[in-house]
Amino acid sequence: MSRDNMLTDHDYDSAIKLCRDIAAAVETPRFYRERKREVDHSRRFLENHPISRHCLTIIGNNDTPYGHGLSHAMDVAIDAGAIILIDGNDMADRGPLDLLMHHAHIAGILHDIRRSHPDHAREGARAADAILKGIGMAQHERTAIKRAIENHEAFKPVRSLGNPHDQLLSDALYDADKFRWGPDNFTTMLWDIIIPRNVPLSKVMNRFPDGLAGIRKIRKTFRSETGKAYGPDFIDKGLLIGESLYRDMKTQLDCSGCR
Repeated sequence: MSRDNMLTDHDYDSAIKLCRDIAAAVETPRFYRERKREVDHSRRFLENHPISRHCLTIIGNNDTPYGHGLSHAMDVAIDAGAIILIDGNDMADRGPLDLLMHHAHIAGILHDIRRSHPDHAREGARAADAILKGIGMAQHERTAIKRAIENHEAFKPVRSLGNPHDQLLSDALYDADKFRWGPDNFTTMLWDIIIPRNVPLSKVMNRFPDGLAGIRKIRKTFRSETGKAYGPDFIDKGLLIGESLYRDMKTQLDCSGCR
């Protein structure tokens, strides 16, 4: 390859184009094809709820360069709500199901509000509780959301919840968050993390194998029935993109020391 076509350490635009060209050839995750009705309903419910919109405004005003800003929060919230609709469809009364979906939306929107902090799940749970207390949400609702946020980190001890509704809320948040470890990890989150920090692409490449290994480990950690059914497909498609991106960038990037 001629040097004119080589990537440089901060040629983010070309690297993003390369990644999105790769991703365009990968099929949309099955979840969005097979569960479009639930995802669309979850999105409409979220967009029309004043508390959800209020929480989105808070996140929008506190967007951070950690790849977990407003777009990530929206995606997690919508997918968590859809998981509630699917796994909770045997509930006799639709009222509690809609309320549980609303709680999933709030948990999804606020789950990474302290993403830059060392213990971001616990600190984020406390911050979310304070926000929801400030708008008058009942304590039992706040507690369910707080526990779900505390439980959303990968590879950390999981607190089992006695209430099946609270357990489903917690599992739905975790799984929707880990859906993002699929294609989103490479098409959006990677760039949202490295560009504001001006991280050289060669440094990204050196960490890539470990990152891919971490994604593979997520495959068996999904918790809800829907997460177990669809989560591995997200991961497999993400790995397809990530492995191709790593291979192509190694070829196009002048980084003789890359692993």
